[in-house]
Amino acid sequence: MSLKPSTLAAPLVFALLALAPLVLDDWRLGELSQFLAYGILAMSLALIWGQAGLLCFGQAVFFGLGAYAMSLVTLGMVPGLTAVTSTWAGLAAAMAVPAVAANVVGRFLFYGRGLRGAYFGIATLAIAVVVERLFINWGFVGGLNGLMNVPPLDLGLAGWSFELWEPVPLYAAMLAAAALVWLGLEAVVRSPFGSVLRAISGSEERTAAFGYDTAGTKLSAFTLSAAVAGFAGALFSAQFAFVSPPLIGFALSTEALIWVAVGGRGALIAAFLGAILVKSAEARLSEALGASWLLALGLLFVACVVLLPRGVVGEVLAKLDGWWGKGRKDG
Repeated sequence: MSLKPSTLAAPLVFALLALAPLVLDDWRLGELSQFLAYGILAMSLALIWGQAGLLCFGQAVFFGLGAYAMSLVTLGMVPGLTAVTSTWAGLAAAMAVPAVAANVVGRFLFYGRGLRGAYFGIATLAIAVVVERLFINWGFVGGLNGLMNVPPLDLGLAGWSFELWEPVPLYAAMLAAAALVWLGLEAVVRSPFGSVLRAISGSEERTAAFGYDTAGTKLSAFTLSAAVAGFAGALFSAQFAFVSPPLIGFALSTEALIWVAVGGRGALIAAFLGAILVKSAEARLSEALGASWLLALGLLFVACVVLLPRGVVGEVLAKLDGWWGKGRKDG
């Protein structure tokens, strides 16, 4: 593997993020911990959009399902399993529930005639709207008010408790989780499976003609992406101690698309940084511009899409790789 700038970008990013506790106060560090959960969600979307060309308008459905699954388990609200309240059980449920949901839905979306392009996007948009309304009207999960007092992350085992209340340990755990997700997804992207995903994005018909099960490959990627999004939702709910229907709806799904588009959908680390950059910009713009911050953010998004089609981070990495390759040839 050649050590191009884009190859070194992710280790450098995580190394720099590891230094954040040295320069940020507790409030900013807690805010950044929340952004890391959004970054994991962005990477899950980049896997299916950037690699397989599946523009999903419902990625927050899986994020929200993971958040609710984590909350129900750790609050002891699962019928018949009220005694099982560990964080580890919650995380397992938070990945399994969205993965199963995505696998079931994906069988309807990808098999038969199969939905592609805008039709796939519209279908996922409709699913996001329907699921959000369902949770708003479902009393068992708190309806519009959601679920409160969700326990914090507890990494203890066998009766030993290690709750992550303090900003620095919580941030360290979130950063470690983000790094592990990146490593796992990057391995998928660089595997033969990832090559097939990119081939499907380029031309599904040609890929199928070579004998690949394109529907099955997309279903597998969709299922994996949902599991990762659910994991992000679980981490988010444990930090906020609260979940509500907006976490599962169209608005957050649209935000996730903006993060990935601004950062760059072609590289996982670009999408991850896009989420952090956009969420940081939202916080600063809302402080500086008040109610007008949404307009400013919208203009920023339009400018990025028009002027930087590979995303802000994606364009930077592409330029650095180009200069690196040119320098090696000249040398």
